[in-house]
Amino acid sequence: MSPGGGGPMKDCEYSQISTHSSSPMESPHKKKKIPARRKWEVFPGRNKFFCNGRIMMARQTGVFYLTLVLILVTSGLFFAFDCPYLAVKITPAIPVVGGILFFFVMGTLLRTSFSDPGVLPRATPDEAADLERQIDIANGSSSGGYRSPPRTKEVIINGQTVKLKYCFTCKIFRPPRASHCSLCDNCVERFDHHCPWVGNCVGKRNYRFFYMFILSLSFLTVFIFAFVITHVILRSQQTGFLNAIKDSPASVLEAVVCFFSVWSIVGLLGFHTYLISSNQTTNEDIKGSWSNKRGKENYNPYSYGNICTNCCVALCGPISPSLIDRRGYVQPDTPQPAAPSNGLATYGATSSQSDMCDQDQCIQSTKFVLQAAATPLLQSEPSLASDELHLPGKPGLGTPCASLTLGQPTPPSSMPNLSAEAGLTDILPLKEEHVGHQFLTPEEAPSPPRLLAGSPLAHSRTVHVLGLASQDALHEDSVRGLVKLSSV
Repeated sequence: MSPGGGGPMKDCEYSQISTHSSSPMESPHKKKKIPARRKWEVFPGRNKFFCNGRIMMARQTGVFYLTLVLILVTSGLFFAFDCPYLAVKITPAIPVVGGILFFFVMGTLLRTSFSDPGVLPRATPDEAADLERQIDIANGSSSGGYRSPPRTKEVIINGQTVKLKYCFTCKIFRPPRASHCSLCDNCVERFDHHCPWVGNCVGKRNYRFFYMFILSLSFLTVFIFAFVITHVILRSQQTGFLNAIKDSPASVLEAVVCFFSVWSIVGLLGFHTYLISSNQTTNEDIKGSWSNKRGKENYNPYSYGNICTNCCVALCGPISPSLIDRRGYVQPDTPQPAAPSNGLATYGATSSQSDMCDQDQCIQSTKFVLQAAATPLLQSEPSLASDELHLPGKPGLGTPCASLTLGQPTPPSSMPNLSAEAGLTDILPLKEEHVGHQFLTPEEAPSPPRLLAGSPLAHSRTVHVLGLASQDALHEDSVRGLVKLSSV
């Protein structure tokens, strides 16, 4: 570089290194921030989510919308055409009671439809692999051979043996009373049934709301049907039956809908009342899990033996929290650094590669020096002549020529010996000058002529060697001589 600041350094350009990256392995360029995803966005089951995961429903919701339409239309017609007349002729409490029942029905319906029924989380790949190893050990087949498809475990609950079945979809052993819903593709805890009318599974976390829904809907249906008939009868007494139908045609539609639906709703309410009183589920009752037909010793281990206690446990017990944490954030995987493909390594890669190169050079240099020190000098080979190597005042051992590149030495093709005179003349001064120098460090080994700046060898003139083999041999002899001198 010239004094004026010109020269090659003037045109050099330096790339700016980013110091804001979280890891030295990252690219210096600014990366686009990826927004965190919530767990409901990657949920494996066949469910639909609304309001950022707060609402969870089954994928088939067509019948649920039909349920909403029937309830809203029937109740709306009742409050619009029947309640004004009944409030005047009978009592104003009729629309009040009807409104309370309506809001209770809608609240329990939405609570049943929009909540988590008790979905069990699926096993992670590591958990599934560990469970497979446990199954292999239990079956005695660690080599991945044939396993019987119905893999089960047995547990004892209140003296009754209960089998836990393995779910091949969720990769878990289902807990007692749990089952896999084929429509939602989830394992549900205390699975009762999948109800298309509410658009969701009915399980441990929403069964009480489902029962309250059909209970309140039964009361609302009977209430509307009874007062619609009362409305028609009162009008027919004044103007006749045909005129009463003409004056309130909506009452006929309400009566028809309530008449055909009340039987199924009341019947469903009676069935689930029986299930609650005996602490059973629809799935267990249909399969006959605790039926006496399977044996006299077969009984329901979950029943408390008291109808009131069973009802209180089912309707008033604590609600367990959701296990899937659908609004939680997905933990990102740790990114693996990629090897540079264009020859430009990053900061972390450059430092690690340079350290590895330094270690390799040190190891190779040390090995070469030890090998040279362990090899005996050959006395049978001809010594170097004084006319080939000209040293001022020192015949014998010479220094490598200026054309030799410093660095890691090349193994020689021939190994000429040092003469006895040269060895005796060089040992004495070097021994005096280098007292206490017992060994060569790995950094000194690759280029010994440069290190011995104070020795007489460093002030020699340039030696012209005819061939490359003679240069390598001369460099090899220099290293051997230094090792020999240092060991004396």
